[in-house]
Amino acid sequence: MLFSGVVVLVCLGLVALYIHDKRQTQHTILRNFPVLGHVRYFAETWGEYMRQYQYLPDWAERPFNRLERSWVYRSAKGVSNLVSFGSENVPTFVFRNAAFPVLDEEKKSYPGKLIGMATGPGACENPYPARHFFNISGMSYGALSHAAVSALSKGAKLAGVWMSTGEGGLSRFHLEGGGDIIMQIGTAKYGVRDAQGELSDSRLREIAAYPQVRMFEVKLAQGAKPGKGGVLPGAKVTAEIAEIRGIPQGQDSISPNRHRDIGNIAELGAFIARVRSVTGKPVGVKFVVGDPQFVDEWFAHCAAHPEHCPDYVQVDGGEGGTGAAPAPLADYVGLPITQALPYVAALRLEHGLQERIRIIASGKLLTPDKVAWALCMGADFVSSARGFMFSMGCIQAMKCATGRCPTGVTAVEPRLIAGLDPADKSVRVSRYARRMIDEVEMIAHSCGLTDASLFAPRHVTEIERGVGGFRAHAV
Repeated sequence: MLFSGVVVLVCLGLVALYIHDKRQTQHTILRNFPVLGHVRYFAETWGEYMRQYQYLPDWAERPFNRLERSWVYRSAKGVSNLVSFGSENVPTFVFRNAAFPVLDEEKKSYPGKLIGMATGPGACENPYPARHFFNISGMSYGALSHAAVSALSKGAKLAGVWMSTGEGGLSRFHLEGGGDIIMQIGTAKYGVRDAQGELSDSRLREIAAYPQVRMFEVKLAQGAKPGKGGVLPGAKVTAEIAEIRGIPQGQDSISPNRHRDIGNIAELGAFIARVRSVTGKPVGVKFVVGDPQFVDEWFAHCAAHPEHCPDYVQVDGGEGGTGAAPAPLADYVGLPITQALPYVAALRLEHGLQERIRIIASGKLLTPDKVAWALCMGADFVSSARGFMFSMGCIQAMKCATGRCPTGVTAVEPRLIAGLDPADKSVRVSRYARRMIDEVEMIAHSCGLTDASLFAPRHVTEIERGVGGFRAHAV
């Protein structure tokens, strides 16, 4: 009798826990996997105490280790990021703190930077005054679920940062949050193409008419797959995605390896000038550095033909991510951001374009140390995609291409998407962006700078590891 009573109580407890998990909105895993999902949170909570008895350290996971992901999770939840007993990190660079750091009353607000010129060759009608140095990089609707796009859109508005559409085109979910948007033009020209797949001026004007669309971006390549167009598996090409992109439903969406109408630097410049003329808004270029000679020749052309000059370039490191990419391209093609960004910044300075072309850096830059490093190296802005995915609850399950993401971020199944509450996750997105900005500014203040716009190469030092120990030298 006693045993039967215990069984009944346990069953009632599990039923109550199931109902609780389905009704709450803060934890997508528990909504999608009630009761069972508690195993993950138990392991996550107690892992900190149990890891001293195992051989897998916090920094061993790939592509993002537990230390990096935990910082994002805590920031998004608004809980403390303070550490105890000492750092577990083994740095590759350190910042040079000042003997007399900036006092609280000496700190200044980040001034923002203008993208685009109001007068002169290559000017546009509506330059964009970007408020913050940390923003949301391109992630297409289709690669992400509608709930995830909605959360990002609303979170961007709350934090005052921009978000890029990715190459999948502009959707109602991008617009509903009210935040600033970069409309990306991929090699298939989704969202701005005519019936033949060519660039459509009328579609450009239609999208530029939205006040939220502040800039346009010509995507030459992304870090995860340089030389390969975007890939969206057919299972994720729903009727709505097909309509937005102008492609058949249920078939793989594979973009060309490059823009068919851009085969050299002059054609790239003419394309930029056309988009800027039609839309009246700043136009940038996203690319991956392979041969720095191309950047040198491109910037020389820009200096000689300012009407062909982009208003910004987004330098994507070869370590960038995506939902689906061939392993050889993801692993072995494209310079990492640590080499690519210094090249581009130096060539911009050499050609006298530092006030004409803004630089956006991207490629695994999702913690304050890496963002501050990029600003030191010459970036005006930093964009992150996977950092904001983590802020929405992504657990690095590596199921992006299947449509069965357990957290609903890249899911296709309605049951899994329903677990992600955009209202809750938008707040986490904004918290992550704000915490990032605050902690990068904290590094700047430690270096004796009033705000992060004053970072320079002299403020960071590379750490070399050798047989004899460590050596430090200026970057």
